[in-house]
Amino acid sequence: MEEHPMIVRNVMSQTCLSLSLWSTVREAAALMRDKGVAALPVKCGGLPMGLVVDREIVVGLLSEARDAGAQSVSNAMIRHPVSCFADHDVTEAAVMMGEEQVRHLLVTDRSGGLVGVLSVDDIAENASEELAGQVLGEIVEKRA
Repeated sequence: MEEHPMIVRNVMSQTCLSLSLWSTVREAAALMRDKGVAALPVKCGGLPMGLVVDREIVVGLLSEARDAGAQSVSNAMIRHPVSCFADHDVTEAAVMMGEEQVRHLLVTDRSGGLVGVLSVDDIAENASEELAGQVLGEIVEKRA
């Protein structure tokens, strides 16, 4: 029997959540809390423009700005985030995460349209705990 590779679209848990460039950091944080996610794509005109990650809000913005919650997510987002296609093999996506030292990938279709976000947690829960552990190991090793 032929084994079929796991593709990103079938492993990612988040599909339709996103923010606009005019969303505030407070709105982003509330949506992250309510939906139990750590990253949200930011889009403009239907196209992905960046990625807001909980760690970037806390470390990058809250530590520096008094009115951080009222600021636009464009001040907290990762511009040009690492991305993969929805039809990528999960193992390839995991390799990208390790090489780029990121825990989240923006997921697009082949025409550049936003599909969602793939996280290391998604890989652990829906594909392979071992593969997710390898990604985390690479991230920690490169940062040390």
